[in-house]
Amino acid sequence: MSVHPSAVVAAGAVVPESSAVGPYCTIGPEVVLGEDCKLISHVVLDGRTRIGARNTFHPFCAVGVAPQDLKYGGEPTALEIGDGNTIRENVTVSRGTVGGGGVTRIGSDCLLMAGVHIGHDSQVGNHCILANCATLAGHVLIEDYATVGAFCPVHQHCVVGKYAFIGGGTIVTQDVLPFSKSSARRENKAFGANSMGLERRGFSPERIRLIQKAFRLLLVSKLNTTQAIEKMREMEGEDVGLLVSFIEHSERGVIK
Repeated sequence: MSVHPSAVVAAGAVVPESSAVGPYCTIGPEVVLGEDCKLISHVVLDGRTRIGARNTFHPFCAVGVAPQDLKYGGEPTALEIGDGNTIRENVTVSRGTVGGGGVTRIGSDCLLMAGVHIGHDSQVGNHCILANCATLAGHVLIEDYATVGAFCPVHQHCVVGKYAFIGGGTIVTQDVLPFSKSSARRENKAFGANSMGLERRGFSPERIRLIQKAFRLLLVSKLNTTQAIEKMREMEGEDVGLLVSFIEHSERGVIK
């Protein structure tokens, strides 16, 4: 394997021959690294961390470190990471806590830009983008294909729905609707469907049209949320059904 002489790989760590460990990296004794991973330099991998294949770790990221939770007492909690992720400079990812389920998870094919923080017990899906200095407090759920803009703090236990886009600098204290564009000017608001993002993800014009119609009922009609949901139930398509289910199961309320 390619391990720089200045790197420190603890006894017990699993590092495949196909992976490359650059200068001044530190890998803890319970880390299991997948095939074809690349640690560029000054990377810290710690804790009971399981990492899939083809992940790239950039300088000064700290992954699998102890949670920033005063209740944490050194319990053997974990971090799980999928395949094909890019983790940029100064990213921090905490492992889980006993009270939060014990495991922090990141899916596959995600981009975590410089300065991102993923707090304990958070769950990040597949194909997600977290822009520079986005911050997830503990227990946050980011669903597949969501984008969290730069300098966005996300409150504990919030859910960001599938294909959602959050504009930079938005303070997220409620759940973010799937397929939506949300941003903060003077207050947080949803601004309808993320049409351009959905088109880029291969959604058909008809599929986007139905989602837009649902958002018009929810956001700009004179109907209250309950009335809008009843109208949305009459519409066709899985996407509208997903939107209705998300609203009905939200525990923190949704950004409208």
